[in-house]
Amino acid sequence: MEELLAHTINAAHAMQAVDARELSRVIVDTTVQEKAIAYPTDSRLLEVARKKLVLLAKRHSIGLRQSYARQGPALSRKAGRYAHARQFKRMRRVLRRQRTVLERLMRDIQRKLDQVNTGVRERIVVWLERAQRLYTQRPKDKQKLYALHAPEVECIGKGKARQAYEFGVKVGIAVTACKGLVVGARSFPGNPYDGDTLAEQLEQTRGLLQDVSVEPTVAIVDLGDRGREVDGVQVLHRGKAKTLTRRQWRWIKRRQAVEPVIGHLKDDCRLRRCRLKGAQGDALHVLGCAAGYNLRWLLRWIAFLRAWAGDGMVILERRAAVTDGTWRLKGIFQGRRIRQGLVTATASPLLRMRTPDSRPLKQLPLRRFRHRLDRRSWTPEFPGVQRRHRARVEAGAAVGESKASRH
Repeated sequence: MEELLAHTINAAHAMQAVDARELSRVIVDTTVQEKAIAYPTDSRLLEVARKKLVLLAKRHSIGLRQSYARQGPALSRKAGRYAHARQFKRMRRVLRRQRTVLERLMRDIQRKLDQVNTGVRERIVVWLERAQRLYTQRPKDKQKLYALHAPEVECIGKGKARQAYEFGVKVGIAVTACKGLVVGARSFPGNPYDGDTLAEQLEQTRGLLQDVSVEPTVAIVDLGDRGREVDGVQVLHRGKAKTLTRRQWRWIKRRQAVEPVIGHLKDDCRLRRCRLKGAQGDALHVLGCAAGYNLRWLLRWIAFLRAWAGDGMVILERRAAVTDGTWRLKGIFQGRRIRQGLVTATASPLLRMRTPDSRPLKQLPLRRFRHRLDRRSWTPEFPGVQRRHRARVEAGAAVGESKASRH
């Protein structure tokens, strides 16, 4: 998967979408990739462990003295009701009963393990060890088990007001400072401190950029990496305010550009929830999401090049009703054809583009469209917007007349 991510970076460099100078300056940040698990509560985890042990015993013909098929779900529901009513003493009493039920099942299965063959016994022992962890763990313990089927899940607190704790794995993301191309993405199992992940993240970025003969020389980070230095890389954060030059301050002001990239990775590329198994699945999922983001990034760049080269994606059409030498600008934005306004035809054309019927038209570069809109001759096209536009114009005229009458 790292090779796939490296190929997307190589393609961007070959298309001249990014140059070596941009690739050498990266922004590094961390986030949480949540696992596809239910919210972990003690009563639910104990009930899931009981059901799993009963299912294993039934599948391998192990006769149990009692399965607690009715009492187990009833206890789980009762604990939820007591927690909702904030009757915590009663809730803890129910949890003690659930632990007793689970302990009885574990002892019953352990006594009868000699009845099964070696391969089955090893599989059952794995689930017995996880059930034992659930039985012994308490709310204040560390290295707790949050999901019976995913023991690698960790509880990570990022200080978010809306979500105090997230259950998954910590992920590091490195993007270019100017254009937001992902040049590094990896998981960090074990929930390490953010500053301890910086060197490993830059090492991965260095490996991904070796095909284009570029190494990261500047890393822009937040205060979570304060006090951390990496050989050969200049680590910049606002904690070094007294020693920064004016250019470095401009670079640091780009640090928050990594946040929308993380948002798009989670919302558009499925980084928000990992459904792959184990720690290896977490690592592969992060790389796949980063490669998918870069592919979308490359498709947007190709669309921009097509518009720049003149295949009809962005055209100028003369308005028949306008006689003051203006052109109507049309374009493609996120797959939809839109009308953006009027552009004066007096500016010198820098591109030669053609309409679908192969007629050449005067054309301006995309980056200059915004600055060459003739606002005085532009009128909105939707009726509601037109009414508000006319109201603003009339209000401005009335204010001007009142000021003139005072003088």
